[in-house]
Amino acid sequence: MDLRKLKTLIDLVSESNISELEITEADGKVRIVKSDGHGAAAAPYMAAPVAQLPPQAAGAAPAAAPSAPVVAAAPAELSGHVVKSPMVGTFYRSSSPGAKPFAELGQQVKEGEPICIIEAMKIMNEIEADKSGTVTKILCENGQAVEYGQPLFIIE
Repeated sequence: MDLRKLKTLIDLVSESNISELEITEADGKVRIVKSDGHGAAAAPYMAAPVAQLPPQAAGAAPAAAPSAPVVAAAPAELSGHVVKSPMVGTFYRSSSPGAKPFAELGQQVKEGEPICIIEAMKIMNEIEADKSGTVTKILCENGQAVEYGQPLFIIE
């Protein structure tokens, strides 16, 4: 794996709320685990054999469990259609810092229309509305790190 790509992944993990990220590519696996606050920001771990992963994943599950109910409870409290993040990255409401936001509160949006951008690994990914309706809530701040599956907008 390219060293620049690895650094970008480490930065994404350290700036987000996720505690662990594992990537598998043709040339190997990388597992990045956020430190517990006693060390540096994030530490990469290169795993060679696949057989070692299940015991490590099982050990990490109890640490991840306390945060799971918080994430699961948030969508239950939201009424309307929830547009969720399809990836980990940085949320942006507009295409550039001075540009008009894609979607404003109270704005009518059509299915397939861009409503925000999520930057992941220096690539800007337009996120489209998956339902037509009115934007009733914007759940993320501009420039905020978002996780996979995190609610971004409510459309009714």
